Amino acid sequence: MTMNRLIAFAIIALCSLATPLSGVAEENIATLRGNAALNQQGEAPVTAKPMKDDVKRHRNYPMQPPVIPHNIQGYQVDLKVNKCLSCHARKRAEDAQAPMISVTHYMDRDGNFLADVSPRRYFCNQCHVQQSDARPLVENQFKDIDQILKESGK
Repeated sequence: MTMNRLIAFAIIALCSLATPLSGVAEENIATLRGNAALNQQGEAPVTAKPMKDDVKRHRNYPMQPPVIPHNIQGYQVDLKVNKCLSCHARKRAEDAQAPMISVTHYMDRDGNFLADVSPRRYFCNQCHVQQSDARPLVENQFKDIDQILKESGK
């Protein structure tokens, strides 16, 4: 048997093995799509309710971006407007009684301080997420360093 015939035979054999798999019931496949078939568009999940208590949340590790403890639905953040900065910018934080954004947001990539927010830190939702009452998709097994040291007896 030539090499080309051997390759063709292997391809045909693999295809025939894959055919019975197409008969597997699609509902038996675990996905985040819910009950929607793989070849259909599913219903969009209900948006989790945003937390509205304005309570500052614990951060699990150093330099973790803080979560947003209030509703931001409808906030405009684009090239012309950033609604977040109407309260959290250095110039407005005191009047709004809101935490000022970190001084690191006023630095360029070389560590030079700028008069206004750095363009690379302008789109807040790249790092910060709104806190919601959503049920976690997977169990969180994260342990911060204090917890690890406490468990190890140090």
